[in-house]
Amino acid sequence: MVTAISEGVRITVNTQFRPDLSQLDLGHYFFNYRVEIENNNPFKIQLMHRDWYVFDSLNDASFVSGEGVIGEQPILLPGERFVYTSGAELSSEIGFMKGFYTFLNSGTETHFQVNVPTFQLISPPRLN
Repeated sequence: MVTAISEGVRITVNTQFRPDLSQLDLGHYFFNYRVEIENNNPFKIQLMHRDWYVFDSLNDASFVSGEGVIGEQPILLPGERFVYTSGAELSSEIGFMKGFYTFLNSGTETHFQVNVPTFQLISPPRLN
């Protein structure tokens, strides 16, 4: 688990290797990541956009950018949390992801970025 706080927003990420969704003999390693977003600001925010940097030790890094997360652009009041689970497939046993979310401050109608801490995507046998 990794946690970071920036711009008054706390981001916590947990990862899980999914052998049931992976095909090791074909070089497909699937990971889930669960993200918890907590608004510690005194104002309402809305997650508008995500930007990911995905590192796979056997391939070139990739970038993923898009609106919201899992098809949603959640609104969080002060003190509220939003949790979602998504996934990533690598062609190696070792990788990582990092990035940032762009939020809208609903009070001032301005956008701000919140860093997502780097989280490891490592197949458990590789840890030994």
